Amino acid sequence: MFNRKEFSRMKRAGFPVMGVSKTKLSEEMLEILTEIPEGTKNLKNVVEQHLGAYGQMVSSRELNDLWDKTKRKAARLYPDKFYLDGRNALKWNDASKQELDKKISPANYKKLNELANAENCSVNAMISKLIKGWMKKGG
Repeated sequence: MFNRKEFSRMKRAGFPVMGVSKTKLSEEMLEILTEIPEGTKNLKNVVEQHLGAYGQMVSSRELNDLWDKTKRKAARLYPDKFYLDGRNALKWNDASKQELDKKISPANYKKLNELANAENCSVNAMISKLIKGWMKKGG
């Protein structure tokens, strides 16, 4: 089996190296991804290894672009198996996924900052105090 260096040397030397359609390669990556056993770590490397010679004929930049497209497609088509985390990394959806509510209205954010300034502490410390008070109440 050839490696990437061999393919690049052959291209530079002028030998015709059969190209692979990016769409077909992306579909192949998605198919491999759906067949990988659940819980497998480092999905990108596993998929690249399963591509074999086709994966070696594609440049690293193209392979990374294809992986980005494929992982978005996998998260969209198979939400029961995969999801994209906050850093756009593909993860297994194993029911431990919990969406964090990161949105706060500008009015509440302003009130929180004013309250923190009045108490001479940071917003983070103020939120901690509010949560502790709520827990003591029996929240």
